This record gives sequence, structure tokens and C-alpha cells, in this order.
Amino acid sequence: MSRLGDLGARLYRGEVGFDFVGRRKFWYGVSVLITILAFAGLGVRGLHMGVEFEGGAVFTTPPTEVSVEEAREVAEDASGSQALVQTLGDDGTMRIQVSGLDTDQSNATRAALAEELGIPTEELNAEVIGPSWGEQIANRAWQGLGIFLVLVVLYLAVAFEWRMALAALIALVHDITITVGVYALVGFEVTPGTVIGLLTILGYSLYDTVVVFDGLKEQTKNYTRQTRFTYAELANRSLNGTLVRSINTSVVALLPVAALLFIGGGALGGGMLNDIALSLFVGLTAGAYSSIMIATPLVADLKGREAEIKAQDRKVLAKRAKREEEDGEPEGAAGGGTDEREPAAAEEAAETGPAAGVGAAAGGGVRAPRRQPPARGRGRGRPQGRRR
Repeated sequence: MSRLGDLGARLYRGEVGFDFVGRRKFWYGVSVLITILAFAGLGVRGLHMGVEFEGGAVFTTPPTEVSVEEAREVAEDASGSQALVQTLGDDGTMRIQVSGLDTDQSNATRAALAEELGIPTEELNAEVIGPSWGEQIANRAWQGLGIFLVLVVLYLAVAFEWRMALAALIALVHDITITVGVYALVGFEVTPGTVIGLLTILGYSLYDTVVVFDGLKEQTKNYTRQTRFTYAELANRSLNGTLVRSINTSVVALLPVAALLFIGGGALGGGMLNDIALSLFVGLTAGAYSSIMIATPLVADLKGREAEIKAQDRKVLAKRAKREEEDGEPEGAAGGGTDEREPAAAEEAAETGPAAGVGAAAGGGVRAPRRQPPARGRGRGRPQGRRR
């Protein structure tokens, strides 16, 4: 077994663990700092909306030897607006996009570009997009996002509980905010491809969160029938049990997206590839982070406010203090791991049911049966040899 596989097995069994839930205030602080930077980027630089949302003209040139910088200068001088120029292949074909142009301005810009490129005006394809069309796209995108979030909350509230639904919703908003903030800081253009990428990362982030919540639900289903771990410690154990799986799925998903962003979009000038790949890359990274560092700690905080959970936690801590006093040494449960002296017994105590929970309810662990000494006088007076 590889080292990563061995680590995953030990994390799942509770033999080792990282105290994510115990250090949740630190992760909350990191998320708040990143969110502040995202809002600062939105406030200072804003989003660079594409022509599909603001309206304008898109020109597609035939193969030409004119450079991208020269085409951009001509388009900006003729239109008086900022132009975005992208190459569409190795033969010199370009896509020139200028926002905020009406039909007359588009015709003037088209004539100036045709003259500079040295081609007939008819060979320069021009498409004028009105701002109302982009507004319809934006409205549909917001409606789809709102319906998606409502359905997600309802599903999680039914499948798990409302606290997990609330934590998942906060994690989703966290991922969207970070992705939009990075778009503002980088200055990439927001296109329909960006919207597609955002909707995709929401589904992926939700999938990772549901996997973690399923493990949490399984780990804490018999919480009140054991006295070894608090709810936060059991939540941390379940998170460690799915940690390697979450990391593996995130890395596997990020590798092709990174190739699309840095090779397809960066080195090869992929144009719209940048819009989709950047949103996917940032969103997948933020989703993996939020499902581990944000969602489960939030559930632990929300559940910790319940009267039943508070009472059980106090009972667990009181039992632990009593055992420490009797044993003369502290138990190793503060970080969500098991007691090194009997890891199997500790895990069985955490997941015990009504039939097997007698030992856990009494002393916080499963005790091994006592060995009876052999009867010394057993067999005396019996005849020796084979019976006939």
C-alpha cells in the first residue's frame, strides 16, 4: 500500500487525525480575509463584462498578417472604446470585440479595420449585439442560480437536516464570492462561458460537501449512546475519514482544468478557454477548501448550540475527566483521534448501537472479556483412557 493509501486508512480508522474542527476559528478568519479581498477587487476594479452582456460589435477577420496590437489600435481609434482582440488560429484569423457600439459605429469601425487590413469590407464579418440580449442572459442566469440554490437547500434539509443545508449554502456563496473576486482582480472578461463555469463549480462543490456530510451523518447517528467523544470531535473524525477521498477527487478534477487554463488558454491563446477554465480552476479549489474547512466546522458550531448536544458534551467531558483522574494520564481525544492504547475500542464506542452500546454507555469504551483462570481440580476422579 502506498503512503497516501496508508495515511487514508489510518485517518479513516481514527488512528491519526488533523484537528480541522478544533481550529475552525483560524479557517473562518482565512475565509473572511479572502472574502474581503474579493469584495475589494469588485469595488476597485469591477467586472469586465463581455459584449454579450453590454452589447457591441464582434468582427471576424479573414487570415491576415496584421498583428494583434495593430488591430487593437485601429479598432480603438475607430470606435473610441476599448477593444478585445483574440487570435482564432495559426493562419492569422482574429476576433475583434468592441463593447458599446451601435449599428452606425459598427459600420465605421468595420470600414476602418478593412482598410487597415487591406481587405474588402465585405470579407470582414461583423455582428452587432444589442444590450437587451445580454440583459436577458444575465436575468436567466440569476434565475437559474436562485432556483438551483433553493432546490439544494430543500434537498439537504430533507436528506440531512436544516443545519447542514445552511452550512452548504454558506459554502456555496463562499465559493461564488471568491471566484467572482478573482475574476475582478485578474481582469478576465465575463462571458456566457464564465456563467457555465460558475454553474459547473457549484455542482461540484455541492457534491464534495454532500460526501463529507454523509460521513458526518453516519459517524454521529448514535452520538448520545457513547461517552468518549464530543460532537465536534466526532465531526472531526468523520472529516478525517473522507479527507483523502476529497483531496484525490479535487486533484483529479483540477489537473485537466489546469491544463486547459495554462496550456490551452495561456500558451495557445485559447480565447474563451480562459473564461471557462479560470472559473473552473478557482471554483474547484475554493469548493474543495470550503467543504473541508468551512462546511463541517459550521455544522459542528450549529449543532453545538442544541440543548441535547450541549448536555451530552458535558457528560462526555465529565466522563473523560473521571477516566483521566483514574488512569493518571490524559486521553488522546482532543484532536479528534482515538486513544492510542485501544483505537479499535474507541471507534466501536463512537459507532455503537443499542445492542452493543452497554459497555460504551457505562465506561465510554468497549471492555475486553476477563480471562477466567483454569480450574485446577477439573477432571479429578475421572477414569483415564478411551471410553468404551
